Amino acid sequence: MTTKIFPFRVLLLSLLSLGVTIGTASVCSASPGDEKTKASRSTTRATTDFAGTWTGTFFSKHATVGAFTMTTVIAPDSQGHLVGTSTLNSDCLKDVRLEVTVKGSQVTLAGSDDEGNNITVRGTVDVTGTTLKASYILNGSASGRCETDSGTANLAKR
Repeated sequence: MTTKIFPFRVLLLSLLSLGVTIGTASVCSASPGDEKTKASRSTTRATTDFAGTWTGTFFSKHATVGAFTMTTVIAPDSQGHLVGTSTLNSDCLKDVRLEVTVKGSQVTLAGSDDEGNNITVRGTVDVTGTTLKASYILNGSASGRCETDSGTANLAKR
């Protein structure tokens, strides 16, 4: 009877040590810190990739409002936040200062000019990181010169 129990114990101990080895390897290979590092890298990459010069055309959904173009230079400010300065050929908006928010491929640019006219642009950057397809809303100042406008925009990174 002892001859039958001995091989069984050897087999059982072998399986247990194999399970401990496999379990230890999988526990050591992935730690919660690794996921935080990966997430941090992707956020940094998206933020860094969006810095640069973007230019494009904005098309109103209203037939009576003409299209306008905007060129925006985006760079980190002294605190590392992305900001942009823009030049445009719009009757309703002049040289806009923008705050830029990037969450993955989702981008929001929002700001105003010296006269109180506001624009918000929301869209998605393509996988190459060079094209932003967006929608916009423009709210004119109390002067009444321009009221609300909205539409679509396509911006390309130069």
